[in-house]
Amino acid sequence: MQPRTEGNQHCLSFDLEVKPKAAILQYRDFLGNTVHHFDIAAGHSELRIQASSTVEMLPVPELPPGPAGSWSDLDALVAEGDYWEMLLPSPFARPTPLLEELAGELRVRERRGTPLEMLLDVNHGIHQSLAYAPNSTRVDSPIDHALGERKGVCQDFAHIMIALVRRLRIPCRYVSGYLFQAKTDRALAPEGASHAWVEALAPGLGWVGLDPTNDGFAGERHIRVAIGRDYSEVPPTRGIYKGGRESELSVSVMVALSGQALPSEDLAPATVLRRSPIPIDAAAGYADGAEQQ
Repeated sequence: MQPRTEGNQHCLSFDLEVKPKAAILQYRDFLGNTVHHFDIAAGHSELRIQASSTVEMLPVPELPPGPAGSWSDLDALVAEGDYWEMLLPSPFARPTPLLEELAGELRVRERRGTPLEMLLDVNHGIHQSLAYAPNSTRVDSPIDHALGERKGVCQDFAHIMIALVRRLRIPCRYVSGYLFQAKTDRALAPEGASHAWVEALAPGLGWVGLDPTNDGFAGERHIRVAIGRDYSEVPPTRGIYKGGRESELSVSVMVALSGQALPSEDLAPATVLRRSPIPIDAAAGYADGAEQQ
């Protein structure tokens, strides 16, 4: 749940509260994600996890003018680096007959143009081909569920794009995080929920963030929490619980500008976004109340 610090994003503060209280251990995994681990051995009827962050987001640099790198540049970059895990199929992003059908429909079975142009075509094609429909899939749904129904949520859009891009031998990874939305925004993502997008390797540019749900680049409103091959590597919470079979899970997310009044009730997780040096927009709103999809 702790936002990453890199590039245009800086996590200024982070607090994790667990009830019942427990000693929390912290470490970084091999992709640089911060992981918190705790055990509660005593009996309890409720587990509450609340994460609060203040994150400074700087404007994302514009793409440099001029022609983008070529496919041979990309192949040379991949050969010199360690990108193989982001090229191979993963549990939620693997080839299927329905994926091949979509690849043919979008004309992305073979390389053409430049890698960046191809990535933008795939990004736009997925956005046009699938309808955004909250609660249409589950967190463990395979991509064929969304492909068959031609609708899904941000997680499905990201997994489908990863699977298509890796077919073209472009390293691509899953990004889990939050999307800040002002009242005037029309982004296709549920307010008060986590968001998902992708990052693909482009020659001369490095990892480029793309949001197929909203048909554009990931920008200063995209708060990065964790990266992995797909969702299976970056769920917000994961663990083992011993007890009765019946249980209830509730999740709420809030993203607001720094300095804005927040509601008094507990929220978990909660993220506060600081946009600097852009002035604070007092009209921007907060949102809460949806489970990650």
